[in-house]
Amino acid sequence: MDCLFCKIVAGEIPSAKVYEDEWVYAFKDISPIAPVHYLFIPKEHLSGASAVNEENAAIVGKIFTAIAKVAAQEGLASGYRVITNCGEDAGQTVPHLHFHLLAGTKMGWSSESGV
Repeated sequence: MDCLFCKIVAGEIPSAKVYEDEWVYAFKDISPIAPVHYLFIPKEHLSGASAVNEENAAIVGKIFTAIAKVAAQEGLASGYRVITNCGEDAGQTVPHLHFHLLAGTKMGWSSESGV
């Protein structure tokens, strides 16, 4: 499989790891849009949110558990945002389910805020 994130999980492409367990791998985004910008991915390949089904839905809970652990370790008590994009029109550039953890700045909803 020629998946960028699968290659990162396999150690074929270097990354700045921030978390890893049996199911989840997290690393710093190489093009951050916030002072804290991490990507959380399942180690198992899923193409995106639309590929989540009854058989594999537990992985989403594992990812959110990992996000909560990292947020606590990083001291993000003032808040953080978790985003996933599904499909090209939504901005998904890597076809592997992933969640962006953004923090370290006051965020708004307008495009002017940058996040």
